[in-house]
Amino acid sequence: MGDATLRGLPSVDEVLRTAHAREAVDRHGRQTVTDAVRATLSGLRSAVSGARVMPVNADWIAKEASAALAHTARPNLRAVYNLTGTVLHTNLGRAVLAEEAIAAAVTAMRQTVALEFDLDSGRRGERDNGVRDLLRDLTGAEDATLVNNNAAAVHLVLNTLANRREAIVSRGEMIEIGGAFRLPDIMARAGVRLIEIGTTNRTHLDDYRQALGARTGLVLKVHTSNYRITGFTAAVPTGDLVALLRGHDVPLINDLGSGTLVDLTRFGLRHEPTVAEAVKEGADLVTFSGDKLLGGPQAGFIVGRRELIARINRNPLKRALRIDKIRLAAIEATLRLYRDPDRLAARLPTLRHLSRPKEEVAALAHHLAPAVARVLAPRFAVTVTDCACEIGSGALPGETVPSAGLAIAPTAARGRGRALAALAAALRKLPVPVIGRIAGDALVLDLRTLEDAGGFAANFMALVLPSGDPREAAP
Repeated sequence: MGDATLRGLPSVDEVLRTAHAREAVDRHGRQTVTDAVRATLSGLRSAVSGARVMPVNADWIAKEASAALAHTARPNLRAVYNLTGTVLHTNLGRAVLAEEAIAAAVTAMRQTVALEFDLDSGRRGERDNGVRDLLRDLTGAEDATLVNNNAAAVHLVLNTLANRREAIVSRGEMIEIGGAFRLPDIMARAGVRLIEIGTTNRTHLDDYRQALGARTGLVLKVHTSNYRITGFTAAVPTGDLVALLRGHDVPLINDLGSGTLVDLTRFGLRHEPTVAEAVKEGADLVTFSGDKLLGGPQAGFIVGRRELIARINRNPLKRALRIDKIRLAAIEATLRLYRDPDRLAARLPTLRHLSRPKEEVAALAHHLAPAVARVLAPRFAVTVTDCACEIGSGALPGETVPSAGLAIAPTAARGRGRALAALAAALRKLPVPVIGRIAGDALVLDLRTLEDAGGFAANFMALVLPSGDPREAAP
């Protein structure tokens, strides 16, 4: 091309007449492409003034502008391969939805739906009606409602039943959830005065008895689903609290946190209290999440006594925290899967991933290792490794599932930390970013949640490794 000069640069109109520019206009619109061409030309003028060699062909400039537009047009909320070793990864969207839930959500997006319309009577209906009966059947509760997440559910219950009153909570249950949201802060925003009882590791029934008074609005029992306290501990069983409160007009609220509708031991996991068990024990209300162990979209469920649910539904905050039609459709479809527990693991991705045999995951790792090694050689070595996969999102704290994956280690003796960081960054730049974890001297890709092996291998072939650092060379 020779040295570029300011005089030699094509005009904006000349660039817009090229085939590449016309194609870009069809995708992005004329004004957007025009702005991109002007930005590209401006960058070239700066380069020319710096006496650098630059091509000035109009078609080349159109290609550069189109490439810049394609990059900026990519959605920020992009699909990724979650190979972190955490099934329900909060930062990666938690539960993957079942196909039935996806289909239901698509229908709700494409068509008008009977969201708050009673098809039998032809009159206005309630948007909770689509899931109320399902929740009652699955939990044994008298009634049910839902909001947009479990923190909202707890907030709404507190504000409805104990606004300007007191709520009694054990110190050992003063949880903090993701993003530094703490139970005392939620209580304060709900207009509730917190009454802490007991100690971090031990709370007794008499602590609750002594705290009860004329200003008590409710007793809140929090299932510590995102941490465990072991050793010299004591907690009051729900049944004892129910008996204590029977002579008082004080409701017992049981916040299960992650929540589950089935006994997880049938899938090889540790037992976690189910919602039905909590209802049967006598709690007046039970709250739990939809996007963790339940395996659905983000939601907060409230089930329990009919008169308390009615009070909650009359709270103006309920409207501010309500679920939209798309998530509501996906929630209904997810809950319907629980009516057939024998096929649940096959149809619900969360339980399928958690119950997947380690032997199956290891076989997948052995199958993919040669292809991954060919892409990374000679700078990295790839081996199959055992992994301990976490459930994630505060569910079953300390519980891991045996898994397998690929350990990718630099072959150079020096600069391994820099090499691993550069590799992790390169994996994030793939068409479908791959997210693993650095453990020791290797980057580990835990394959427990990987189901599309062919797509993953094809995606990995697009990997572009950064230029080698001479400091990484072996001595």
